[in-house]
Parts: sequence; structure tokens; C-alpha cells
Amino acid sequence: MSSSVPVVSEIEQDHAAFLELPAGPEELEAAGAPVSEAAAAEGVEKPEVARWYAVQVASSCEKKVKATLEQRAVTLGVDNRILEIEIPQTPGVKLKKDGSRQSIEEKVFPGYVLVRMILDEDTMMAVRSTPNVINFVGQEERRATAKSRGHIKPRPLGRAEVDRIFKRAAEKKPVVKVDLAEGDQILVTAGPFKDFQGEVIEVSGERSKLKALLSIFGRETPVELEFSQISKQS
Repeated sequence: MSSSVPVVSEIEQDHAAFLELPAGPEELEAAGAPVSEAAAAEGVEKPEVARWYAVQVASSCEKKVKATLEQRAVTLGVDNRILEIEIPQTPGVKLKKDGSRQSIEEKVFPGYVLVRMILDEDTMMAVRSTPNVINFVGQEERRATAKSRGHIKPRPLGRAEVDRIFKRAAEKKPVVKVDLAEGDQILVTAGPFKDFQGEVIEVSGERSKLKALLSIFGRETPVELEFSQISKQS
């Protein structure tokens, strides 16, 4: 049974690095509201500033969380403190079974959204209580007198790290995703091997190419083809 080609390794590496991002001391935007006791307990520093935070969300719910949190911020009266909600994405191309291409947006960090906000009791509650939100990315603080797990202390991202995230998203080459796997049957639709049929033996999503065994002069021969040169046979 066929399966989709996984996201290219560069994105997977960025995703792993993202989880190890250090907290940075840079301030993104100053603000003048006082720091609440609850926020102070979570590690908010004075003067209160707007910072970027990473929020883990349920799988494939990034856009839903973004839309819901934007609406909730207005309803709860914290839209002046929850300032931006972003899903870093890079352009992608999905190759359909008929050989046509569809432009898509590929998430750089699946399962996460970035929120620029002033961290206080109300904004933390707004984020954490949003459906499909799991928690902030941060450091777990164990309770001294209880066996239960402690609170997650939200960890702000440094300005340099935020710039790097969005810069990488903007600079990435389009990712090509195709519903092909080893063993699938294909028909070559363009190039010198047009109208040849064969079997896929290797798929390289990051290069937008695959290798297939084609019967040439009665002999099985491995040939490298572009995704745009083939169509999948049912």
C-alpha cells in the first residue's frame, strides 16, 4: 500500500532544533502594564514586554488554534496583549496522481504555533484554555510538596531565534510531496522514456525525483525520473 513521501530532512532537523531553542533576553516590544503575581510566578520579568512563545497544539490543528485564539483574544479582552499568532510555513508542491501539481504551504514546525504576547495571568489562561492547545513550550517546574507534575514555565524565544525561524521559512526551497512509495507502478509521461511503464524502487522528495525499473530492450533498467515526468498507475 502506498504512503506519502515524508517531509524532507531539513525540515525535520529544523523541527528538532526548534525544540531546543534557548530562551533569549531580547525584548521585542515594551509595554507598561503591571506584572500580576500569577505571571510573576510563571517567570515574567519587569518591565513587562511582549515576547514570542512557542505553543504546542494537537496534530493538524495549527490553523484551527490560530483562528480560535484570535477570536478568543478579542472576546476575552486581551487582544491588546496577544499581539500576533503565526504558523511558520514554507512553499510546497503536491504532485497529484494524474501528474498535475498543486501549490501548498508546508508547516516548518508541525504541531506548534508561535504567539507574540505579553505574558500575564489572563493571556496565559486565554492560550491554555483554547481548544486543541496542549501547552506552552518551556521548562517544567516540579512541585516541592506534591507528587503530581509541576507547571510548565513558558519560555520566551530570543529575538535572534525568532528572526532565524521566519528567515528560514522564507528562504526554503519548495518542498515536493508525492503519493508514491517503493513498489508502486508508474507510467512515464514525458522525456526520452515516454510511454514506458515501470516500478518505483526509490523516492527522493527533497530532489523531486525517483528511480524506477523500466523494461528497456527486454531488460529491467533503473532510470532516474523527475516527478513531473510520471503518473501513478492504479
